[in-house]
Amino acid sequence: MPYQQITLTLPPHTRGIHVITSLIRDAIRELIPSKTEAGLVHLFLQHTSASLAINENADPDVRLDAEDWLNKIAPANQPEYRHTFEGSDDLPAHFKSMMFGVSLTVPLVNGVLGLGTWQGIYLCEHRDHGGQRRLIITVST
Repeated sequence: MPYQQITLTLPPHTRGIHVITSLIRDAIRELIPSKTEAGLVHLFLQHTSASLAINENADPDVRLDAEDWLNKIAPANQPEYRHTFEGSDDLPAHFKSMMFGVSLTVPLVNGVLGLGTWQGIYLCEHRDHGGQRRLIITVST
């Protein structure tokens, strides 16, 4: 089973949950041999204050509600936090990243991402200003 790998640099985003499905589709298009029926796409985000997720992509309120929920679970500006050198949003960002994780594996079905009808791939930016993010994409066919 051959493997191909690229690093995709994602543009900076403000805090929130951002759909990146089309960026991934575009990035892997040339990595998938013609007539590929099955395979895997593995995504690994090289950061500790952002994460990846798959969820509903039909209603943007899902992303807004998820962000609100995360901020209730891991709020900023808590006096008990010790790790505050990089800002009041940094430690909560690490907590959120640990909850969601930094990697996903998506099947290739008939040469395309095998996402469900309503599913999208999200970059969950947990910092107010996270900067560019690097995503290692490994395709196996």
